[in-house]
Amino acid sequence: MANDKAHLRTVANEDGAAILDTQQGTISTLNTTGGYVWQALEQGESEEAIVASLVEETGAPREVVAHDVSDFLASLKEHKLLSR
Repeated sequence: MANDKAHLRTVANEDGAAILDTQQGTISTLNTTGGYVWQALEQGESEEAIVASLVEETGAPREVVAHDVSDFLASLKEHKLLSR
């Protein structure tokens, strides 16, 4: 799940999302899939549930989707946008 930090502001639409970190003074932009994952995390969905949804929606192999989601979550952690 996304951090419960008050300094993060998110704007999301069908094109993706933008996350403003007012503490670090940074803006991170996410493509459509990244925006979908971010919103799912904010709603409390697990990584496995997100992977399952993306596999169902895209028809991509589960292993590929799981790897990509895992890499994306690692990137969010690296940028201090995700705490877990």
